[in-house]
Amino acid sequence: MSWPPVYDEEYMPPPDSPYWFKKLETMPQKERDELILKKLKAQLKYCWENSEFYRKKWVKANFHPDDLWNLNDLKKIPIVTKEEFRRDQMENPPYGTNLCISVDDIYTIHGTSGTTGRPAVFAIGYDDVRRIANTHARVMWGFGLRPKDTIMIAAFFSLYLGSWGALWGSQRLKAKSFPFGAGAPGQTRSAVHWAKQLKPTALYGTMSYILHFAEVAYEEGIDPQTDFNFRIIFTSGEPGAALPSMKEKIKKIFNATLIDLGSTAEMSPWMTNGECSYACGMHLWQDVVYTELVDPKTLEPVEYGEEGVPVYTHLERTSQPFIRFFSYDVSTWINDPCECGRTYPRLPKGIYGRIDDVINIRGEKVFPSAIQEALMSVKGYGGEHQIIITRERALDKIILKVEYDKDVEKQASINSLVLKDLEEAFKNAIRVKCGVNAEVILVPPKTLNRTQLKAKRIIDNRELYEELNKLRSHH
Repeated sequence: MSWPPVYDEEYMPPPDSPYWFKKLETMPQKERDELILKKLKAQLKYCWENSEFYRKKWVKANFHPDDLWNLNDLKKIPIVTKEEFRRDQMENPPYGTNLCISVDDIYTIHGTSGTTGRPAVFAIGYDDVRRIANTHARVMWGFGLRPKDTIMIAAFFSLYLGSWGALWGSQRLKAKSFPFGAGAPGQTRSAVHWAKQLKPTALYGTMSYILHFAEVAYEEGIDPQTDFNFRIIFTSGEPGAALPSMKEKIKKIFNATLIDLGSTAEMSPWMTNGECSYACGMHLWQDVVYTELVDPKTLEPVEYGEEGVPVYTHLERTSQPFIRFFSYDVSTWINDPCECGRTYPRLPKGIYGRIDDVINIRGEKVFPSAIQEALMSVKGYGGEHQIIITRERALDKIILKVEYDKDVEKQASINSLVLKDLEEAFKNAIRVKCGVNAEVILVPPKTLNRTQLKAKRIIDNRELYEELNKLRSHH
């Protein structure tokens, strides 16, 4: 338990153990908190000595690592955002003032796409890559993967850290890694045939891509239920995998267990938000990345059972540590016992939204994941939809373009009332689940765009309405 930890690369748990480190994963919370506090103090001391970014920020906030006496004292440390890190990297290119290791010691470079601003650069040292690999192997063992498995990774191998984390974890697990990738023209079509031929037992990708993978298999005359051999499908990067309806859908399509994972790229090892084999909510593996949930307005910690924004703190990172990183995600946490025996807090609904994605319609707060859950509850939903937020006579309005499935398409060709009934069923489901009225436009299967990374389903036209109003008043 020295800091920074160095893991034994040859260690493997007993084959019949459900735990990688049984003592750590099942210890009483009070005992674990003592361990976390020791690691946290070492991490903060390291940041103070090696990170100009944190030293300046903490001096300004009148905080010193010696001021941390217990985990409640975390509140003394100012929260940081990705905007601050981006700004620091703009002013001190290319890595900013939080690198903490020599540039010569950088092992791999990743980052964000930059679609919402300047790309963030993640420079990771070799020792941190090994710690990430060991943690991911530990979590993957926890949801049921073993060295005998063949793990197909169907995600972009690029700046995106999700696929690399899955690969590093698979390799450390000593499983057979099958890094297929995604994104090239015709690659998914090729992937489904490779999956049929090699029979991998696990599949990783984003939730949107997993569904797209199944669609392409059907188009190729391949039945995902019988022609593949996936036992576990694990996913990250977007909401949806925590929904019971989605877990049932994946079970029905692939005859596989769906595992929900993921925090943020900044916080790699991102699998420290990860379900166990019982798939009943993401455990927070607190002894690697310490997580708090805070009120988005007051930034005060919320109690178990309440909703908040996850705030993450690395406990074993040397190359680019993040301390009290504000994720902008939204979740609810609990500390109820899990059947697996682990004593970590859990996110029973996973990450189900972002505070910058929440839709406010006439005073009602609606998360896109709630809309998805409502649509999935209706028989006939084709698996894709688009949310259009617009404004009519100064009133906000939701329009949903919803694909119906092939069975509905066949029935509609015989009975024109089928689509009318389905439209009303979708409207009613949205009204009951989300508390808002929505206009529903039904479209045939495969009308809406598919994605091989993260689905972008929201179009907000309200700004256009305001601009038109300004033009009218001007003229």
